[in-house]
Amino acid sequence: MKTYTLAQTDLNVSSIILGMMRISNMSNGEIQQLVDGARDAGVTFFDHADVYGGAPHRCEARFGEAISLTAAEREKLIIQSKVGIREGFFDFSAEHILASVDQSLAALKTDYLDVLLLHRPDTLVEPEEVAAAFDTLKSAGKVRHFGVSNHTPGQVELLKTAVKQPLIVNQVQLSITHAPLIASGVAANMAGLDQSIDRDNGLLDYSRINGMMLQAWSPFQKGFFDGVFLGDNENFLGDNENFADLNGVIDELAKAYGVTPTGIAVAWITRHPAKIQVVLGTTKPGRVVEAAAGSSVSLTREEWYRLFRAAGHTLP
Repeated sequence: MKTYTLAQTDLNVSSIILGMMRISNMSNGEIQQLVDGARDAGVTFFDHADVYGGAPHRCEARFGEAISLTAAEREKLIIQSKVGIREGFFDFSAEHILASVDQSLAALKTDYLDVLLLHRPDTLVEPEEVAAAFDTLKSAGKVRHFGVSNHTPGQVELLKTAVKQPLIVNQVQLSITHAPLIASGVAANMAGLDQSIDRDNGLLDYSRINGMMLQAWSPFQKGFFDGVFLGDNENFLGDNENFADLNGVIDELAKAYGVTPTGIAVAWITRHPAKIQVVLGTTKPGRVVEAAAGSSVSLTREEWYRLFRAAGHTLP
């Protein structure tokens, strides 16, 4: 398992994160098996959000009920959660942040979160309110580190006008086939080419310059919950063509490196020098093992760009 040091912290973290958004209907035994399998594969990072599970804090509560950790075991894990999404609106008010974190801690049966993320940008955000909440959480020992999810550089800079703590993480959607974060920079200054449109406001370079770890959610999705591209050799979905060429290259490289196609899809992300973590949403321990093996594969430049082109991205 490849590991990274989170900039501006003393945290050494696994390149693979296990996302817990789908555990609400699993038994305690199944959750325990999933977490134990992930830990055996080298995963130290577990991702939650207050909205996961169909009811507030549902998945956090299932995790807390299923996983019993001693103080020493808890110190070895990185538990991250998110706040800000409410039914029909977003809310970065200090009141909501503080209340939700308390509820997350109770549900998870832990005294602290290692990382708290602001989930999706609240356009009504008042940075001073966020700063007040973060100061309270930090001084009380309830949250050790802070970050964001799905934020642009400008939105991060706005928060930093008041927030004192380093914003160390930005969790964003990224896969080989859904990669505007990367692809727009490759095709910069190409008039008439949709790929050249910068939809992230230079987020990739901004994150590298400012020491923000990027975390890739939906690493196997074609687009925004349009289904997975792995194994998509002959089906069509809406206006999206299938990915037969990409799967052909993935299968070839998987055989060459002795990993599964899942491993190659992960390796494409972890090969990037931005040191991007991969957030898995699987409930299958075997899939976690496959991803962990892929994180250690170091694709050549030629192989990385071959996958990029096979996914339909342009090299000018």
